[in-house]
Amino acid sequence: MTESKRLVALDVFRGATVALMILVNNPGKWGAQYGALKHAPWHGWTPTDFVFPFFLFIVGVAMAFAFRKYDYKLNKDATKKIIKRTLIIYGLGIFLGLLHPVAGNTFGEVVRNLFGNWRLVGVLPRIALCYLFASLLVLKFNKKTVMWIAGGILVGYWILLASTGGFGVEDVLVRKIDLAILGDGHIYHGYRDSMGQRIAFDPEGLLSTLPAIVTTILGYFTGMLILETSDKKLLVKKMLIRGVAFLALGLLWGLFFPINKPIWSSSYVILMGGWAMLFLGISILLIDVLGWKSATEPFVVFGSNPLFIFVLSSVYAKLLAYIKFIPMNGAIVNTKTWLFAKIFMPMANYSRIDASLLFALTTITIFWAISLILYKKKIFIKI
Repeated sequence: MTESKRLVALDVFRGATVALMILVNNPGKWGAQYGALKHAPWHGWTPTDFVFPFFLFIVGVAMAFAFRKYDYKLNKDATKKIIKRTLIIYGLGIFLGLLHPVAGNTFGEVVRNLFGNWRLVGVLPRIALCYLFASLLVLKFNKKTVMWIAGGILVGYWILLASTGGFGVEDVLVRKIDLAILGDGHIYHGYRDSMGQRIAFDPEGLLSTLPAIVTTILGYFTGMLILETSDKKLLVKKMLIRGVAFLALGLLWGLFFPINKPIWSSSYVILMGGWAMLFLGISILLIDVLGWKSATEPFVVFGSNPLFIFVLSSVYAKLLAYIKFIPMNGAIVNTKTWLFAKIFMPMANYSRIDASLLFALTTITIFWAISLILYKKKIFIKI
């Protein structure tokens, strides 16, 4: 982004999203969280459900700036760059998926169990696929055609799910396709059926990636709007009008196609796109128009290496959970359990929910400090 076009608000929005992502992904104890820091269990939404669509929206905004050097054409250099970045991000997602404890007494058993239960989708794989397909679409087709494709995806997705089992966790087509293509052992098992039993359902599954691509496209169009509108006050006006319109449409559509993050419903795409436009528009008004920049530096720092910090924080969380060597109450517990019980519980007067929040805030502080070191040394790790 050139200096003349650079918006501090965009850096702040990206940094705040990264901070919130670390906050909701790193409680001291799962289940001991304030309601706002939990995902909605199925239909509906909480502030936590803003995080992933905002991140994809930001990926789209960044694409608008990055593709200027290719003159917004799908040429050889652009294609190579897109494929390379997609493979790197997807590969990192698979790497993170492999960082989990595997049962087995022999090397052969460990290997068989590892690859038999290896999750093939997830947050980073979805980011990679959304970046890939959104990039190809916006560089290959003109704006009007991309808008028709995006609208077709959202309406088609709604009709497809409504006509093939509805929107419940057990019968939704999203789950059926993942089971058929990926298999039970390669998808997430964190949701429950009507009997309360855990079942295979992946919130970053294959079919639900289609509407998520539209979230990225909405970010791209917003980035193009930023580039094309030199008057910041006019830019804010346009973004706020569009944001309110998308919010209204998303809520209205939600009456017929429930707002739902796990299946990334079309109403959820529109609603979260509206919130992203509103938050970014208000941020531009406060920071870049009115000049309220004094408290923004921590978020600018956090947003300077967003994907790298996300990957690093994920590795950190897995290491704390899986390294077991500390004795407590006659048993060997993992590092996270020991820290939570011995450090954070006393600090929070033995309130589990407060200790869990304190643990998450400490994690944010650690990774903000890492971000600050990289920022001051002008080290920007592009993934």
